[in-house]
Amino acid sequence: MTPRPFTHDPSATAAFAALEPTALPFAEGERMRAVVIGGGTGAPVSIRTLLSMGLETNAVVAMADDGGSTGILREEADVTPPGDVRKCIAAMAADPSDPLTKAFKYRFSFARNHTLGNLMLSALEDAAGSFPEAIAICERLLHARGHVYPSTLDRVTLAARTRDGRTVEGQAVACHSRTALDRVSLRSSGGIVPFAPALDAIREADLIVLGPGSLFTSIIPNLLVPGVVDAVRASRGSVLFVCSLADMQGETWGLTAREHVEALMDHGMRGLIDYMLVHTPVPLRPESPGTGLFSAVTGAEPEYASTSGLGDADLSGHVRPVRVDYLDMQAVQAQGPVVIARDLVDPQHPTWHDPSALREAFAGVLRLCRSRRR
Repeated sequence: MTPRPFTHDPSATAAFAALEPTALPFAEGERMRAVVIGGGTGAPVSIRTLLSMGLETNAVVAMADDGGSTGILREEADVTPPGDVRKCIAAMAADPSDPLTKAFKYRFSFARNHTLGNLMLSALEDAAGSFPEAIAICERLLHARGHVYPSTLDRVTLAARTRDGRTVEGQAVACHSRTALDRVSLRSSGGIVPFAPALDAIREADLIVLGPGSLFTSIIPNLLVPGVVDAVRASRGSVLFVCSLADMQGETWGLTAREHVEALMDHGMRGLIDYMLVHTPVPLRPESPGTGLFSAVTGAEPEYASTSGLGDADLSGHVRPVRVDYLDMQAVQAQGPVVIARDLVDPQHPTWHDPSALREAFAGVLRLCRSRRR
């Protein structure tokens, strides 16, 4: 079968775009700001949910991406990585059905699988003289309902240490590691300077959402930029970690939900996470079984290397839930975060959140945030 010349990445945001606007669980006229920290395919899910609830929503995204279309542009055109920014701008578009918004997400199989959005951002970075100006132009074109901020404008690369003691270089390699990662760091030929508007967005937020998404390659790289964790600490807002539903890549292969949140703590967030949202199909009680029975160190390659471009049918047999059990969640709560456990999965898409369930959970978190502020 001849591949279609124009495609776009499978995305849960189409389902989230269908969410009807709903009233905030607050007094009329009360202004609430949220910032999503992450990247990849996960951050747009939180962005769409928060926008549907009427929150003023911004995003801070990582700049370590070096794979796919972004990696080619970064290496051959020496541009700032556009991929995660492009996905978040598209999620913020006022009208997902607008032809320009749809075309912005198009991927060209006949042109090295580049996306139009990546090419636009890279071309505009050169034409306008800066990456922030390129982002601002694309936000205006798509009538974005918020702003997307790189965590840094410096050229950074990701280095990782795996749980079986190996060292790997590069985001694209790290996310498909054959064993789960233990530690990651950012490297640069010079210093790493945070992007000031990103820090402002974090400090001014009433709710800071981490994820969902790739833990070590999309969320944590933002926290490694100097000043980002300090901005979280200085914010009056509450911090919510949205744990992934399932293992999709080698970087978290076999990690439990507890190990996910403890990885964030080990990378600067200890004492700063207020809430953790986890998926469980059954209530978490002492007698409840945990979901999943997997080890983070297997020494074996994952059965697949990438889910980019794959439909749900291709993932059958390759999806395993992030393990959650009662004792682990008790241990997490002993370290500070309040654990909110819900059935969050979309029954038709085992790796996607159900839009209505996620929004209901977010609303519950916002009510808790308000009660804390009283």
